[in-house]
Amino acid sequence: MPIVVNIDVMLARRKMSSGELAEKIGISPANLSILKTGKAKAVRFSTLSALCNALNCAPGDILEYKPE
Repeated sequence: MPIVVNIDVMLARRKMSSGELAEKIGISPANLSILKTGKAKAVRFSTLSALCNALNCAPGDILEYKPE
């Protein structure tokens, strides 16, 4: 898939654990894992907004398009 999810990169830059992020944005660690691995079929704007708020970043820092 040409959409790359860079949540792990942002977590490392912010020195934050996945569990801490999941708690901050109000989703389960399992659902965060699905997002991180790119297995999610969709992301709600409210979830994307919460991710950006918690990681102090823009949507383009989390989602990247790389043509195949």
